Amino acid sequence: MTIRDMPWDVPIDVRLHNGFEHRFRSVGEALDFLQNQWPLKRGERYQRAVSVCQRALNNMVPAAVARDSFIAACLEAGLAAPLSGPIYYGSRADKLVSTHIR
Repeated sequence: MTIRDMPWDVPIDVRLHNGFEHRFRSVGEALDFLQNQWPLKRGERYQRAVSVCQRALNNMVPAAVARDSFIAACLEAGLAAPLSGPIYYGSRADKLVSTHIR
């Protein structure tokens, strides 16, 4: 985690295409993965996740919003996140989608 990184309250466990799992604990870890190891560097959710994570690291959006954007990008890329905690869409208020992604 970098000095300006923002940890998440609940980490995200992602099953990668090679079958290995990786635990993401912060916005910085997610952004590093998106920029340097992402399997498919295209897609609306991928682009949004990169942008939102950058904005979160600049204190422009909450870390929880970056977390949700990263999860959406994982889904778009076909990466499984088996124990992710609650998932929201749009405005976080009253829009619970799921408690876990599979």
